[in-house]
Amino acid sequence: MVLERLKQMASHVTGQLPPPHPFDPLSETEIERAVAIVRKEHDSLIFNAVTLWEPKKKDMLAWLSNPETTSRPHRVADVVAIGRGSKVYDGLIDLEEESILKWELTEGVQPLITMEDLQIVEGVARRDPKVIEQCGIIGIPPEDMDKVYCDPWTIGYDERFGNKVRLQQALMYYRPHVDDSQYTYPLDFCPIFNSDTREIIHIDVPKVRRPINKAPPNNYHSAAIEEEGGHRKDLKPIYISQPEGVSFTVDGRVISWQNWKFHVGFNYREGIVLSNITYSDKGNERGVFYRVSLAEMVVPYGNPEHPHHRKHAFDLGEYGGGYMTNSLSLGCDCKGAIHYMDAAFVNGAGASQVIKNAICIHEEDAGILFKHTDFRDESVTITRARKLIVSHIFTAANYEYCVYWIFHQDGTIQLEIKLTGILNTYAMNPGEDTEGWGTEVYPGVNAHNHQHLFCLRLDPNIDGPNNTIFQVDAARGPGDVGSTENKYGNAFYARKTKYSTVTEGVADYDGSTSRTWEMCNPNKLNPFSHKPVSYKLVSREVPALLPKEGGLVWKRAGFARHAVHVTRYSDSQIHPAGRHVPQTSGEPSMGLPQWIDEDPNASIENTDVVLWHTFGITHFPSPEDFPIMPAEPMTLLLRPRNFFERNPALDVPPSYSVTPSQMKKGGMVGGVKGVVDGARKVDLYLLQSTYAMFSTSCAVVYRRTLNLFDSLRPRHSIQEQYLLTAHLLNDSSRIKGCQGGCHQSTIPRQLSDSQLSSKPYLRPFFRIGGTAGTVSLIPSLGRERLE
Repeated sequence: MVLERLKQMASHVTGQLPPPHPFDPLSETEIERAVAIVRKEHDSLIFNAVTLWEPKKKDMLAWLSNPETTSRPHRVADVVAIGRGSKVYDGLIDLEEESILKWELTEGVQPLITMEDLQIVEGVARRDPKVIEQCGIIGIPPEDMDKVYCDPWTIGYDERFGNKVRLQQALMYYRPHVDDSQYTYPLDFCPIFNSDTREIIHIDVPKVRRPINKAPPNNYHSAAIEEEGGHRKDLKPIYISQPEGVSFTVDGRVISWQNWKFHVGFNYREGIVLSNITYSDKGNERGVFYRVSLAEMVVPYGNPEHPHHRKHAFDLGEYGGGYMTNSLSLGCDCKGAIHYMDAAFVNGAGASQVIKNAICIHEEDAGILFKHTDFRDESVTITRARKLIVSHIFTAANYEYCVYWIFHQDGTIQLEIKLTGILNTYAMNPGEDTEGWGTEVYPGVNAHNHQHLFCLRLDPNIDGPNNTIFQVDAARGPGDVGSTENKYGNAFYARKTKYSTVTEGVADYDGSTSRTWEMCNPNKLNPFSHKPVSYKLVSREVPALLPKEGGLVWKRAGFARHAVHVTRYSDSQIHPAGRHVPQTSGEPSMGLPQWIDEDPNASIENTDVVLWHTFGITHFPSPEDFPIMPAEPMTLLLRPRNFFERNPALDVPPSYSVTPSQMKKGGMVGGVKGVVDGARKVDLYLLQSTYAMFSTSCAVVYRRTLNLFDSLRPRHSIQEQYLLTAHLLNDSSRIKGCQGGCHQSTIPRQLSDSQLSSKPYLRPFFRIGGTAGTVSLIPSLGRERLE
């Protein structure tokens, strides 16, 4: 933080900003510069996207290894634009040379649907005579059209229209009152919207009509909850405080924390992109990953009736996870001491726009990092962990996706995604059978079965770019029970299968073998295990793609057919469902299947590779998911294996530690935040033994605690006294007979104002009470100093 502030001050003095890191997203100025360069040669364009075209990997690795002497890669903008006649153009703009490197007409594709595109549909639908007519048929009068809403989706693919025209489908709803949830009142018809002409060109109507739902509203807003009895009254506040600030540093967009170092990027499609992830191992900065991102996702719905087969949104490739990102709020989306990063994008007119606080970076307590108690003498070491979280949240119509990249002190990287928001719903008649394709979550509300399948792109750099992927399965040892080699039948081992070609590097998950995948550097062995240094992908929530082979979803979402694909690295292969996803037919299947088919025997052994992993959940809705879903988390881990010589987190200060030799001397050493050296820590074992004899009031416990501590005080500094006092006061609250309100009690007159004045180590924890001559404990401060 200090370094960043000094650089900012220097830039104010010189009037110049430092050059952006080559991985930095385009700034507002750079976006507008790219637009201006394009417009010099091409007019009448609608800008779909302007984002960073990342430098070639070989150039970037050269610069990262020696930024002082290597030429900094040029800043290049990747542009997608729509011209006259709905023609799609892809371009590359060198921002430093102010030149167009590439400008190509791309035939037979449609670019993603932007937020501006989505927001147009609802107003057009409300005014369209065909939509008004259909609303009247199911019971909505023309004067109520302002109560009709729609969630625009890309159309997926519909053979009636192909991909020559840019289309959206409008999922229709009704709100009796502006604060009512529209998902309680889904409508049974689906208009098709032409994004180019901005008109409704067709309406899909079911064979069996379903009039507007007559059930009362089912809402989640506070006013509705208050009408139903109110919110819970027994919740006490939890305060998170970091009075000395955060433990991470920010240099531009490069984060350093607990031996980790990485760059935080962001783009309109993938959202957060983490690059050049390294770990400082005893001062040696070792490569772990070159680039990681959530590259694609698909949400197929399971109702076979027309037009529900079209509901299989590619939320990243069809809308853009970055475009849909929320502006985060302190205390709600993130808590604690927060560092935010904004995100800049282009709008259709070519102007830049900013999402404030798009990325949240903060620390959290992470429970126990490691612990062991020796049962012989009760000597113990316990160290608490913390984690660093880099997150963003995006809203895809009804669903919220909370994406958390989590770094741990033991060298683990965790990806957690929480799913919340509101179910996509459809109308149903009273007594109608859902036929197993959905669940009636509320009267007249059918929530269809669906999956959320995410594709993680991992570009490993395990001590260098030449890596090999192994499939690891838990396997029973050979030999029958009673045999010489496995007499008792208890043998098992890790069976490793090396992927040598891209065809071999296609695999499914197998829970019966606890299947994992190791990304190894075969050129470097661990000195103890003599195995290649590796990082292991541990992912347990890996459902199979349920739409059948040969079907529309199966063809379009080729990346989701298998849990893992491994490919040779290519600078251009970023998007596993293809660069332009909307309205693809799946013939051919774009992205991963196409890349593998181009060279099925391409070697992926001891070379620069990319591992693509598809994971997610299958959701069979229930009433507990409505009217708003409790967040459902899913997680995966990237864990070091044979990467370090021993536990890399041993240097994290212990929270509490006592050795066998110290126990023999009769002392338990309190490691209060690891600040106080073991030889100078107070004898908490003696205190705890004293506590065991107490059966009297809280006041006596406090008085004896303070007296005992006062006798030990000369051994300790003021800082140690503060910490130890906090520890003792909190311990005393857990003594039998002192629970349930000790911290609210008043200390007896024996602890007078004059006595408090003579005990400076107590002042932060007590204040003068309402009764003359007494002082009372401040509940929050004692606990806060322990946290």
